Amino acid sequence: MASILRIIPISFEQGLVYSLVAIGIVISFRILAFPDLTVDGSFPLGAAVAAKMIICGYPPILGIILAIAAGFCAGYATGFLNTRLKINSLLAGILIMTILYSVNLRIMGRSNIQLLTYHTLFTPMENLGISRFYLVIPFFFIVACGLKILLDLFLHTDMGMAMRATGDNEQMIRSLGVNTDRMTLLGLGISNAFIALSGALVAQDQGFADVGMGIGTIVAGLAAIIIGETLVKAKTVRAFTLAAIVGSIVYKMIISIGLRIGLAPTDLKMATGFMVILALGLPVLKKEKEGKLHLRGI
Repeated sequence: MASILRIIPISFEQGLVYSLVAIGIVISFRILAFPDLTVDGSFPLGAAVAAKMIICGYPPILGIILAIAAGFCAGYATGFLNTRLKINSLLAGILIMTILYSVNLRIMGRSNIQLLTYHTLFTPMENLGISRFYLVIPFFFIVACGLKILLDLFLHTDMGMAMRATGDNEQMIRSLGVNTDRMTLLGLGISNAFIALSGALVAQDQGFADVGMGIGTIVAGLAAIIIGETLVKAKTVRAFTLAAIVGSIVYKMIISIGLRIGLAPTDLKMATGFMVILALGLPVLKKEKEGKLHLRGI
């Protein structure tokens, strides 16, 4: 029991930083109704840009800003393929994700960059000699909650409501004179900017950036969203973004407990995949069962 309690701070920390990925996925999947698979490429893109800037001697904050910009460009590129070149949304995301693998390798110059001996955003905190629980976790909490609030405010502006309407009923909002292509481009850009920011923070927090660190990110993000929406009962935009944060923390705790009780690390992605399948499939099976019972008059 004590060993499980010890993993709570670590899970809380990881859940907060990965909640930015979940929020990004909420923007694309929930708000825009756009199945964006760029996630697995934009997450390591943020890590690659931030890590490269750090080892080149630039301030960590500059690396984070450029990582956000790079993530926005990645999402914009996916939107461009879909809106301007009329490429299927799934295929557009797959194409950009594939391209980003080579881009990330080109940026990093190798498959892995170690940051343990470099000055990162968290170095001043570590030099204070205070437990990470009292410094890094509050920092991630402020970042996650602050960005959630800013996103909520934006989504209630005229532009934000136009973006939401684009996902709800594209034909209707287009008939009102709104450029839905522009809304899609902006939304996907913001979505992947969140995800790239998460990658940049994770790289500095864990002390390395790896070209393969984005594999399975979208599935983990979806799992976090499903868990969060189940717990929060999300019906509004504010609830959706809150569910992303709550779900991400709970998901990381579930994974950590699973590892502690003997789940093999190599089985994590498989377990996450089955978790998402069950979460998506059970409601469908439940409705089918209720429909059959209704037909029988039960």
